[in-house]
Amino acid sequence: MLLAFDVGNTNIVLGVYRERELLQNWRMETDKNKSADEYGMIIHQLFEYEGLSIKDIDEVIISTVVPPIIYTLQHLAQKYFNTRAIVVGPGIKTGLVVKYDNPKLLGADRIVNAVAALHQYPAPLIVVDFGTATTFCAVTEKAEYLGGVIAPGIKISADALFEKTAKLPRVDLEAPGHVLCRNTSEGIQAGVVYGNMGMVEYIIKKMKQEITEYTKSDKPVTVVATGGLSTLIDSGVDCIDHVDKLLTLTGLELIYEKNRPRRAAKKKSEADADPNL
Repeated sequence: MLLAFDVGNTNIVLGVYRERELLQNWRMETDKNKSADEYGMIIHQLFEYEGLSIKDIDEVIISTVVPPIIYTLQHLAQKYFNTRAIVVGPGIKTGLVVKYDNPKLLGADRIVNAVAALHQYPAPLIVVDFGTATTFCAVTEKAEYLGGVIAPGIKISADALFEKTAKLPRVDLEAPGHVLCRNTSEGIQAGVVYGNMGMVEYIIKKMKQEITEYTKSDKPVTVVATGGLSTLIDSGVDCIDHVDKLLTLTGLELIYEKNRPRRAAKKKSEADADPNL
């Protein structure tokens, strides 16, 4: 079985696959201070609760935008699953042609989302990920990753108001239903939620124009949203075609499959070289 880690700044999403089928997924808080053993115990408990066994995991793949946690999860994979984890980054086969100025600076999550979206939905595509940051990515029919936009996430925007002002309260992230708000809490909710909806509509409109100019095609651009707050924003805009909360996990499984033959050959070579493996 395959264990996939999607590590964001705020949350880690885990997914377990057996023969390409997603059996279970979980979400936990990202904690750079946790050790491999602490993560191992948490995963063991999650597996046990769902009637799964960590002994059945023979492959691990990791996508992370939190560099300090990479070593911890690599150590976790080696100690608890007796395998070297695949870490999405340079040298990993994705099938994308990355047009970024410096591909090494492109977040792994954005690559993984693009791979999944190309597999699941008609291109050209815009993928919007509502995470700690809100990212917009453009992908063509030729699997060209063109680039995109990075904006402050919805929760970051709300937290900044609370942390940087003396009297504004922390609020729940929900749409108040109106913009003529008569109290401070609803005023913040309207500003943050509807402000992000407006930003999403404007950026997607501009990106569609630029994608059309680049591809010289009038083919409709499909917009796919993912991330924890994607449903909230989708409820108030007309520019999102699909909401797919498991997009990143899907992309990780697809990237694993793309690298599986080479990985199998490498493991065989190592086993042949060392009969004790």
